[in-house]
Amino acid sequence: MLRAAGVGAGDEVVVPAFGNVEVAQAVAQTGAVPVFADIDPVTYCVEPAAVEAVVGPRTAALVAVHRFGRSADMARLHEIGQRHGLLVLQHGEPEAPRDEIAQRRQRAGYLDARLRGVRTPEGGDGHTYQQYVVRVPGNGRPDRDAFARAVRSRGVDCWVPVKTPVHRLPEFRRCVSLPETERAAGETLALPVDASLTRRDMQRIVAACNALGGLLQPAF
Repeated sequence: MLRAAGVGAGDEVVVPAFGNVEVAQAVAQTGAVPVFADIDPVTYCVEPAAVEAVVGPRTAALVAVHRFGRSADMARLHEIGQRHGLLVLQHGEPEAPRDEIAQRRQRAGYLDARLRGVRTPEGGDGHTYQQYVVRVPGNGRPDRDAFARAVRSRGVDCWVPVKTPVHRLPEFRRCVSLPETERAAGETLALPVDASLTRRDMQRIVAACNALGGLLQPAF
């Protein structure tokens, strides 16, 4: 789509650095340069004001990535695109059946009401809980990673959704300030809410997380 719109060498394309390295790779394959914008800390999608801040004379397009079942603020992004004459593209997540989404929302509500010591995701705006992503408080990655290991040791699956932001990868390393992206990469942890989980499974997740109080000393 970028190539079809004439995006190529000499152009810049604004993209998020929080995950989805394939988006930056697609930009690079056209000959354009990916320019990274920071994310909204609630939706984990590219933040419109951050996009506006990095738009320059060479900016030809922006790509919004929908994350974890939350959508980017496309109304504001399209408005920015119209104001600056930019192509605005979306990179979405696969749609799940309605009943599956309903079951994920039910399990997310169960965790919202019972988890202690971690910051649960904010609902609303049609959140489909493609992933249920919490924040582990503390001093960033050491605390989050220790928490994840302890939860797994109690028989609960969990995973780090974005281990390294794209602007920190060797092929796209940039000296840019993306504080919300960095913070999210160090604090976020995904817990299971898929439709196959039983009530006992959900109770096990809550018990494992609450036993830790949300904060562990860094593991060395």
